[in-house]
Amino acid sequence: MSLDLDIRWIDTPQALNAACRALSQADTLAMDTEFFRESTFYPVPALIQLYGGGPVYLIDPQAVKATQALRELLASGPLKLLHASSEDLEVMRIWADVAIAPVMDTQLAQALLGEDPAMSYQRLVERWTGEVLPKDETRSDWLERPLSDSQQRYAAWDVVYLLDAWRAQRKALEGSGRLAWLEEDCRTLGIQEEGNAANGQWYLRQRQLWRLSPRQIEAYQRLTQWRETEVRRRDLPRGWLINDKLLYEIAERMPKNKTLLADIQGLKPALIKREGDTLLALVEQARQQAQEELPAPLPSPMTPAFKKRLKALKQVVAAEAETLGLAPEVLMRRRDLEALVGASLLDAPLPLPRGWRGERLAQPLANALKEVATT
Repeated sequence: MSLDLDIRWIDTPQALNAACRALSQADTLAMDTEFFRESTFYPVPALIQLYGGGPVYLIDPQAVKATQALRELLASGPLKLLHASSEDLEVMRIWADVAIAPVMDTQLAQALLGEDPAMSYQRLVERWTGEVLPKDETRSDWLERPLSDSQQRYAAWDVVYLLDAWRAQRKALEGSGRLAWLEEDCRTLGIQEEGNAANGQWYLRQRQLWRLSPRQIEAYQRLTQWRETEVRRRDLPRGWLINDKLLYEIAERMPKNKTLLADIQGLKPALIKREGDTLLALVEQARQQAQEELPAPLPSPMTPAFKKRLKALKQVVAAEAETLGLAPEVLMRRRDLEALVGASLLDAPLPLPRGWRGERLAQPLANALKEVATT
């Protein structure tokens, strides 16, 4: 850790614009964020770190708003490097109102090189540079001001070695012919999860949804969509309003009044008093929904037919993963395999993978399902 650090603290629009002018000359920018999210739905930005090979710029988002120069730098310009980028992208989307592009995620890059799909930044740096980063400020309060010298150095280390690690990763990816795979994966970063919440698909994350009838599923969807709207409006963590388990039980029981609502263990009287009428109204709307407009029932993952299909798909993915030297979950998540099985059992269109994964897996997966269905 002998590298000298030129750290620039940025807390005025003028300093931020000057930093952006300097950074715009770089080919690649390493980027990280520190934020607080214990009592809010939206992350509270505490620090933005940017590094293009010269000074490390530490931007104080508590003191300065995002400027147009910063938005332009982040929305186009140099390649932006992040590690495990999902929350960082969300922080910047909310604070700066910008979608970062082009972007590369070095954790995804490591996964495509056949190594730990969830490799930490510290391990990544040690893997590619041999440097062992300090961990003394891991639990720092990044909202405190002024930040100590130790905190500033720690924040700077979070980006200064990312460029070196990426150069080594890029060379390895080019050598294996997988750089295009990473570029494809990174083009959709941050889009899917936010879209699912915004368009009412959060309910699909519930692993026990198959236990519910179509009308109960309708209730659960309405309840979760109401919560998604409210936690954003009130800026509260989901569980602070009402958690998934309670919403599921409300949908399962379909209570008709507050007395029945109160029978649900874990629903506190204060919540019933405050939100009871709304919860009951949502359940009633589901009860009144026309039968033909209800969602389709979901097949049980406990049936032999489901298990047989899932096993066949997992074998296809495992075989291809072994050929490529990748972890199976890098190719397809279990949730996506289960969605394929469900569609197969319902004779619905198959949500087969696309892009480079589709080229390798779409036809073998479809063939496996067809074969299982005929045996």
